[in-house]
Amino acid sequence: MTTNAVSRASSAGQNEETIVRDSLGERVNHWIGALSYTYLLVTGLAFWSPYLYWLAAVVGGGPTARFWHPWFGLIFTVSLFWTFKQWRGDMKIDTADRAWAKAIPDYIQNEDEKLPPVGRFNYGQKLFFWGIFYSVILLLLSGVALWYTETLPWSLRFVRYAAILIHTSVALITIGLFLIHVYMSAVLEEGSFGSMIHGYVTRAWAWTFHRTWYYDVTGNPRPRPSLPKQ
Repeated sequence: MTTNAVSRASSAGQNEETIVRDSLGERVNHWIGALSYTYLLVTGLAFWSPYLYWLAAVVGGGPTARFWHPWFGLIFTVSLFWTFKQWRGDMKIDTADRAWAKAIPDYIQNEDEKLPPVGRFNYGQKLFFWGIFYSVILLLLSGVALWYTETLPWSLRFVRYAAILIHTSVALITIGLFLIHVYMSAVLEEGSFGSMIHGYVTRAWAWTFHRTWYYDVTGNPRPRPSLPKQ
């Protein structure tokens, strides 16, 4: 399991207590995806309900939101496909992930020392990734149909209705996944959010949450490292 972050860990220039987790390219792409999704979320909710249409005013009004929504959808899609190209090997679900899935109660209770070792991403993160990946494919297909809905003949109106149903339903699913992702990054795995800003994590963090990946990076399996001095 080799990634850009792993291969560059030894030359990161960080002190001995930290290792590189996310390369600059991965971080830039992540924030492009995050910001484009946020725009899609705001404008999509504005279109979804008249009670939320006021959100369109935040981004310049209804016509402006209507124009830019599909373009930001394409930006988010390209960002996700780039992520797929970079991470598809790390996102394969294996035996270690199935063992980790059985220990989810320990993860929820923050008893991380009881979790079995996993690679760069755990089972929950992989489920999130594949959920978003396939959701975006459905959103893209239904979104294109809605983008050019005026060109559809009346005899094909069922395509329009199906596209509305699929686009709305899948979008709501992605909102749920997004909220879970934010909670996991900011609360359950404290330190994950910071790694998407400066790119590195402590050795203790890596050993606790992604032990197999930690061993791959350091090349030297050993007991849990101590926390860095304050």
